[in-house]
Amino acid sequence: MDPLSDVIALLQPSTAISKPIRGRGRWGVRYAAYDAPGFTIIVEGECWIAFEGQQPVKLERGDFLLLPSTPPFSLSSHPGAECELRQPMDIAVQYGDRDGEADFVALGGTFRIEPVNAALLLALLPRVVHVPASQGRAGRLGKTIQLIMEECENDEPGKEMVLQRLLEVLLVEALRWRGMDGGVAGLLNGMRDPMLARVLRAMHADVRAGWTVAELAGIAGLSRSAFAARFGDVLGCGPIEYLVRWRMALAKDALMRGSKTLDRIAEEIGYESASAFSTAFRKRLGCSPGKFARGGAGSATRA
Repeated sequence: MDPLSDVIALLQPSTAISKPIRGRGRWGVRYAAYDAPGFTIIVEGECWIAFEGQQPVKLERGDFLLLPSTPPFSLSSHPGAECELRQPMDIAVQYGDRDGEADFVALGGTFRIEPVNAALLLALLPRVVHVPASQGRAGRLGKTIQLIMEECENDEPGKEMVLQRLLEVLLVEALRWRGMDGGVAGLLNGMRDPMLARVLRAMHADVRAGWTVAELAGIAGLSRSAFAARFGDVLGCGPIEYLVRWRMALAKDALMRGSKTLDRIAEEIGYESASAFSTAFRKRLGCSPGKFARGGAGSATRA
């Protein structure tokens, strides 16, 4: 798989909740941060969304919004409208006037991601993905959300597997969009740089290889110093640091699944022995692989 597919596969999106959101007249709501991705697409009308410390952004019919990790935000019919604190709900909601037909309709929802690697992997993704309807891709996203909603409403055999695949498609479709802020360092910007994309594909394709900066620079077609500087600027860390982080992400996922020995994990991610892997893991995470497997993400003190 390509690097973006690898990241989404490790996130393991599941347990979706999808619901209609309606509003009429003048209204405003605000939500505290919650540790789960959120998404919405505007079906009718418009609204304004504001994140702490930022100016409100207008969302219009057909616009799609994805929050890989949902920060505090407010949603309102008009900029500056008074907002009341609400708690997330898994049922349909209505804001503003209860009487009459809604003048604002959206489909929104949230889903669970595997917490073991969430912090590391979400750091590679943008904080907010806003795809305007005018960009065309929002139509595909809308169809996917409709399928998610239909699946949530039914209780058919294979429901969880279907939802996981639909959520993976939703994430890929949203993150493929090239109109996102190019100034934020991360995996997506790296994949859009042809030289660095070759390097990222090579590392992900053979994570066990003993890559050096010089070898990776050769794949990029750059000098060692130019490559290191470019990688750091675009990805937000050095190439070997990126490789180590990815190896540890794979190791944590394998440990939580509990289906592989330490020798097997060490071999698959490029360590000479289980002992060498355990030493690197303890240095990186602050606990042994065995303790991490028994205690999960709470055993690790740092990523």
